[in-house]
Amino acid sequence: MTPRPESSGPRPKRTAEASGVEQPTAAQKKAAAKKTAVPEQATAKKAAVKKTTAKKTAAGKTAVPEQAATGKPAAGRTAAKRTAVPEQATAEKAAAKKVAAAAAGATAKATTKKATAKKTAAKKSAAEKTTAAKSAAKAVTTKAAAEATATKATVKKAAAKKTAAKKTAAGKAAAKKATAGKTTAGKATAAKAAAGKTAAEKLAPVAAAPPEAAVAVSPAVGAADRGRLLDGTHHDPHSVLGAHPVPGGIAFRAFRPYALSVTVVAGDLRVELHDDGEGFFSGLLPLRELPAYRLLVAYEGTVQETEDAYRFLPTLGEFDLHLIGEGRHEELWNALGAHPMTHQGVTGTRFSVWAPNARGVRVAGTFNFWDGTGFPMRSLGSSGVWELFVPGIGEGELYKFEITRPDGSRTLRADPLARRTEVPPATSSVVTSSHYRWGDEEWLAQRARTPAHKAPFSVYEVHLPSWRPGLTYRELAEQLPAYVKDLGFTHVELMPVAEHPFGGSWGYQVTGFYAPTARLGTPDDFRYLVDSLHQAGIGVIMDWVPAHFPRDAWALAEFDGRPLYEPENPLRAAHPDWGTLEFDYGRNEVRNFLVANALYWCEEFHIDGLRVDAVASMLYLDYSREPGQWVPNEYGGRENLDAVAFLQEMNATVYRRVPGVVTVAEESTAWDGVTRATHHQGPSGFGGLGFGLKWNMGWMHDSLAYMAHEPVHRKYHHHEMTFSMVYAYSENYVLPISHDEVVHGKGSLVSKMPGDWWQQRANLRAYLAFMWAHPGKQLLFMGQEFAQGAEWSEERGPDWWLLDPNYGAEPDHRGVRDLVRDLNTVYLATPALWQRDTEASGFQWVVGDAAEDNVFAFLRFDADGSPLLSVSNLAPVVRHDYRLGVPDDVPAWHEALNTDAGRYGGSDVTNPAVVKPEPQGWHGHPASVRLTLPPLATVWLRPA
Repeated sequence: MTPRPESSGPRPKRTAEASGVEQPTAAQKKAAAKKTAVPEQATAKKAAVKKTTAKKTAAGKTAVPEQAATGKPAAGRTAAKRTAVPEQATAEKAAAKKVAAAAAGATAKATTKKATAKKTAAKKSAAEKTTAAKSAAKAVTTKAAAEATATKATVKKAAAKKTAAKKTAAGKAAAKKATAGKTTAGKATAAKAAAGKTAAEKLAPVAAAPPEAAVAVSPAVGAADRGRLLDGTHHDPHSVLGAHPVPGGIAFRAFRPYALSVTVVAGDLRVELHDDGEGFFSGLLPLRELPAYRLLVAYEGTVQETEDAYRFLPTLGEFDLHLIGEGRHEELWNALGAHPMTHQGVTGTRFSVWAPNARGVRVAGTFNFWDGTGFPMRSLGSSGVWELFVPGIGEGELYKFEITRPDGSRTLRADPLARRTEVPPATSSVVTSSHYRWGDEEWLAQRARTPAHKAPFSVYEVHLPSWRPGLTYRELAEQLPAYVKDLGFTHVELMPVAEHPFGGSWGYQVTGFYAPTARLGTPDDFRYLVDSLHQAGIGVIMDWVPAHFPRDAWALAEFDGRPLYEPENPLRAAHPDWGTLEFDYGRNEVRNFLVANALYWCEEFHIDGLRVDAVASMLYLDYSREPGQWVPNEYGGRENLDAVAFLQEMNATVYRRVPGVVTVAEESTAWDGVTRATHHQGPSGFGGLGFGLKWNMGWMHDSLAYMAHEPVHRKYHHHEMTFSMVYAYSENYVLPISHDEVVHGKGSLVSKMPGDWWQQRANLRAYLAFMWAHPGKQLLFMGQEFAQGAEWSEERGPDWWLLDPNYGAEPDHRGVRDLVRDLNTVYLATPALWQRDTEASGFQWVVGDAAEDNVFAFLRFDADGSPLLSVSNLAPVVRHDYRLGVPDDVPAWHEALNTDAGRYGGSDVTNPAVVKPEPQGWHGHPASVRLTLPPLATVWLRPA
């Protein structure tokens, strides 16, 4: 942590300009002369000049003179009972009358409690009194001797007002530090204090300054500061509240609304502060140094002893603020938000938030009954960051930030960097820390060995809340890894787990970008799920949504009263499709918020990849906008240059910091270079966006359109299945059959297929095998692996009852699921299907123009040239002795997979024997094979 400059914090340099030490300026002196100050305060200043020794009597709340002279702690309201000298008592009464007169009718809340005074005096040990008396005379062990010594000390102090005090060695040292005057101190006491006492023990009341010192000031909060604190518009409450050196001693100020009294406790010192009204309390103690102190705050029915939040230095250093301002704080989540911590030896929680347009920010939560009045935060320079360390606050507390907008109105906002939230529809942020111990070291070590585009990559897309409705993260961890591993998928893709208020958005309208949804458990529970998947050998991809955010009044929209996370221009801010707001990618802090968020999920939750949602809507200024509804970029184009720069920075940063992680773009246009390196410029003049993979939305759209046609009409749409190979190697692709294709009236995957129930399942099986063999990675949404008939609903999830053995059609659905398992099994064992996905030399058409037959055949090759032959017959007829050209270096082929197999629910038309090529050239190849092609089926053959 970078230290703050000496001028920051509750103990700034004692200058006349920027210190909490209230030096009497010319303006103050002029104001005092004109008596414009509050009468009580002005009179108190005069009294302080005349009375250099603070006395605590029934009429006033100051320390007893003899206690100050000897260094013995004051005993509160018992001072009047602790002297046995009549003259001394008379002098105290006279002093009390003068103070009362000077205060012009000021009232004192404290009353003398005789019983308490007697009890306190009785408890003082001889050793304590001896220590207190050593500064004036030799030690004695009886109460009478101690009182006599105290009397002598009083006499000496009175003499010191008229003549120079005798200087001991300790007194000379103090004289160099304090210009207020010289007091007499016992050498023995000074030696003990220097030798080993704690900070609280070292600081006991000392004599106030002599008459020649500067004029003492009133400790009360000034009218201007008082008004700003009450209004929630104070940018630096630490400069006013807390303990501050001032002429005449240390001023203590507290702002505790609803408190009945506030008492300063420092070691044995206990002094009740004056009630200045409206929750303000103050007092001037004749101390030479700032003590380590606590506050005793009395409310109706309870008393709380607590640290003063306004005595602490800032918890953020200049380096943190510099990085935030530049938009380069890659671990922003460690700087902003709520963090339980130990600061200056005290446990509590650091709250910090970026709100540069705010006039003031306060923290409200369960710990202050949602009233942030007494918890104003300080602004840290020009960074726009507000910070407050609240002692005694720990995990589990709910909180929000109360922001005073530029127009003076207030808004209560959830923390943008909250790492935990309440369960929706509740919207509060929750103080949290992670205590999870990971067990996935082996997984993390191996995941970076092979780039994703050269490795097997088949993805099972899951909407966690509805996969098995009602399960928590930890319960899911007991079922999901086993299910996915059994089916052979290499990864799961989790639909947005970041917190979102409306479940019907499926998580795509995020309000808590740094918090896993609380619907299923705590952040550590989510870590447990990820860890369990890793230990089962399954990678975790997470949908990430940096394109937009909802307009909820408690979240990011106009966060501090003005557009902050969104662009100021409403034409740029409003997302036309979803009624949401787009991010201002050109602002350093906003870009930092998102880049750090990507890193946060990868580093804190061990996420293996980010599927970035709605990239196209980010890249184009005219996305879903009519002419006149968008503003061109500086070159007159439609490209969002700020979004391009953000995506490049995000990808470059993630790949640099987290080896083995992959980013995947959901991008539906022909933008050039989505998966090209950021430093490689393309024909468009842009560097690549730097993604690892891109969803092939064109393949998905075209292939599903072809499959929806009746087989008799498919010959007219043959190109829809072959066109993808024209651009297959322009990017690193994923072939997605995602949630978007099985909702909103689109029906499930099997229901898109034509024909009767048998034909629908046959078409589905053939299509899935064609998809797994096609260049690119695979993604399949939950429920489609067992041919769910109904489209997906987030309210009920997949129809698992279809796999109940008691259901009559259960074999039909189980057969499709068995096929998916076998597809993944053969896929993993066949490098030709994934090793050269991004290399054109890894693919070769055998026949791509057999439109009349509805047949597609192609070869895939691995790095060693070993092939796999995929043949799809998408007509409902058996084709016997169908000749296909093949390489002549493979002596024999065997059927590795046939989607028409009886165990999958097919007609069981197969090629059980080894197929040997004939030396007859065909389809441009030197040899050929003759196969029996099943109806509506795909067959894979490998070298025997």
